[in-house]
Amino acid sequence: MLDATQRHQYLIDQLHGCAQGDSRAFERLYRASCTHLYAQLLRIVRDEGAAQDCLQHVFIRIWHAADQYDATRAKPMTWLSTLARNIGIDWLRRQKPQDATTDEPLLATLLGTDDPEDDSISYQQNGKLKDCLDTLSRHQRQLMEMAYFQGMTHSELAHSLSQPLGSVKSWIRRGLERLKTCLTNGI
Repeated sequence: MLDATQRHQYLIDQLHGCAQGDSRAFERLYRASCTHLYAQLLRIVRDEGAAQDCLQHVFIRIWHAADQYDATRAKPMTWLSTLARNIGIDWLRRQKPQDATTDEPLLATLLGTDDPEDDSISYQQNGKLKDCLDTLSRHQRQLMEMAYFQGMTHSELAHSLSQPLGSVKSWIRRGLERLKTCLTNGI
């Protein structure tokens, strides 16, 4: 089992291999990331068949765009997850009737707003969240990012970090409490 740093480098290597047209690297990348990406797509589109179709589109896009990945700008799973998210949102948009309005809260949340003031507020809140994340220890921040930005479950975290499940849950709970305090009080 690879630790987080080794997994990170492994994914970077496979993406670089894909950029070179290496089909074996593509296969290894698929095996290493498809479960996470499928789960993410399933949360977005809420339909197994659609999530499978979207996953296929994600990997087609990866094959064609792997040369655009820049390890200095994003972690590999962040880049892959962004592709998956965008494809999932595109699928949702195609399902929405063009002449009807929707009050689907999930789609509205994923798509954002057209209101520049709301976008500005969201940007400020994201900045505050980043500042609060910076107050966490490196270990706590890593756990929070893996859980909430990469979508890993507590069990997956415990397994990948070779730590007891109860400890991982406690660390995340304490991290969330610290973030809540920081976001509420501006500390």
